[in-house]
Amino acid sequence: MLAVNPEFWAGRRVLVTGHTGFKGSWLSFWLRELGAESFGLALAPETEPALYDLLGIDRMPGMIADITDTAALAEAFERSQPEIVLHLAAQALVRESFETPVETFATNVVGTAAVLDAVRRTPSVRSVVVITSDKCYENREWEWGYRESDPLGGYDPYSASKGAAEIVVASMRRSYFAPYRKDGHPARIASVRAGNVIGGGDWSKDRLVPDIIRGALSDSGEVVIRSPGAVRPWQHVMEPLAAYLGLAERLYNGDEGVDQAFNFGPSETDNRPVLEVAEALVEQLGCGHLEVRPPPNAPHEAHLLRLDCSKARLQLGWAPRLDFGDTVALTAQWYSAVAKGEDPSGVTATQIKHFSTLNPR
Repeated sequence: MLAVNPEFWAGRRVLVTGHTGFKGSWLSFWLRELGAESFGLALAPETEPALYDLLGIDRMPGMIADITDTAALAEAFERSQPEIVLHLAAQALVRESFETPVETFATNVVGTAAVLDAVRRTPSVRSVVVITSDKCYENREWEWGYRESDPLGGYDPYSASKGAAEIVVASMRRSYFAPYRKDGHPARIASVRAGNVIGGGDWSKDRLVPDIIRGALSDSGEVVIRSPGAVRPWQHVMEPLAAYLGLAERLYNGDEGVDQAFNFGPSETDNRPVLEVAEALVEQLGCGHLEVRPPPNAPHEAHLLRLDCSKARLQLGWAPRLDFGDTVALTAQWYSAVAKGEDPSGVTATQIKHFSTLNPR
């Protein structure tokens, strides 16, 4: 079974790249709750408000720097002497990648290579989890879920950069690390491909849930949906984060067969179209009204994307804990509670505690 073991994480030295982002802030907060000694490296938060500030992650030791800045990266590793590296730093938006393709490839591909190069020069590291994306696969718009053995690719620069990042991970792992190289660095490395994550505290541009929240809580209450029929593997942010933590522990302990690529996504029945997600979230919020308005000349985005997570289920004993209804309800509850003046840290801690009591489905 893949589980988060509080005793393992207490006092553990962890380097988190991308700790200022949505997923990075949730992960850094969870690590703080577990008693880990975390250190972060990332660009400054891009949104206002930012979960990074609301959860007090800004008090966590770390550096504000670009992941491709090798001098800053070397300093971060030297200062933190990590046992575990969780690499989340990325340009994470499909639409943004059309505007900044060179920066997207630099961050997502060169940045990943730079992190793993820093790992091989740091003797303290024993476990590395590289977070890529479910969009790393060559999308064929087919009905069944993509498996880890399916071809990598990508129409847009973001998706292509994540496919390339997976190739970088596989190459670096075979070239420099045990057990693939007998005299290699002992750190064990896995890459993970999660579905579309949602949850409280995301205010990124051009993402479904933040767009819904901004619209529903605005004076007009208008929520504009641009791709109502697009199907995605939606999951609460706690699902993949728990998987990353459990996998990092298995890597640290040297378990056989875990230094590979793994998908982490919802059950097949929880792949839903955008419109259904929007309707469910607006209903949970109790406010807002939907307007379907596809933008003219919109950049290409995949219509259908599903993940096959049977490998993680069989080899790691992993399974999701939340269904679609739970995921939407927890997301709406977080935003509603914070909008009413509740402490974001308290709301987040309560949701993590609740999640930790649930059994895999």
